[in-house]
Amino acid sequence: MFTGITEYLAKVESIERSFPDTHRNNKKTKVNSENNSKRGNYHTEITLRLGKSNGVKLGDSISVNGVCLTVAKLVKSKATFQVIDETIKKTNFIKLKKGDKVNIERSLQVGGRLEGHFVLGHVDGTGVIKKIEKGETGSKISIQIENRDLLPFISQKGSIAIDGISLTVVNVHKDIVEISLVPHTLDKTTLGIKGVHDTVNIEIDILSRYLMNIYQFFGNNKENSKAYKH
Repeated sequence: MFTGITEYLAKVESIERSFPDTHRNNKKTKVNSENNSKRGNYHTEITLRLGKSNGVKLGDSISVNGVCLTVAKLVKSKATFQVIDETIKKTNFIKLKKGDKVNIERSLQVGGRLEGHFVLGHVDGTGVIKKIEKGETGSKISIQIENRDLLPFISQKGSIAIDGISLTVVNVHKDIVEISLVPHTLDKTTLGIKGVHDTVNIEIDILSRYLMNIYQFFGNNKENSKAYKH
């Protein structure tokens, strides 16, 4: 579990995507194109340079652009994460490339300050940046949610994680979510280097997730409630 407070930006050292090759004793063939990676059933390894994460060890959970990943290999400050194809399909990792920068946050320690909100690192979908309005004292970013099924879980003044960053929703209009950003957030996270048309990871607030699930099963409408259909 995380808080959505980015610690620093890390650089992607390498990305290796491979597919099982049944014609050559199940060996793997490396591929780099986004089109090929859409075939599915592939294996991805992402290596990052975690220069500021002292004490990181094998098996640690780390939020990378809001995705909870496990350290599978560690060589000095370089950490390698193995990513399943389902994660690739649901996140902006499919567009990630060598040299890109990503948001890094280590898991929440018991007794530590909760300065953002509870973030699981389970990305629900992606959004596309439609507008960026920058100002001296603050900026506003408008994001189109690609999966409209997520919209009931996003509310004005509620919490949302964008690329793993804990943020407050200013407004929701149709499928557009507006977020206000202070200069510090732009300076310390990937949102400061993102542009219009870039894709970001979206995780809805855990509270809205469970409230909606409870309502669906035990709402006062027996005809529509899942609990009464069995």
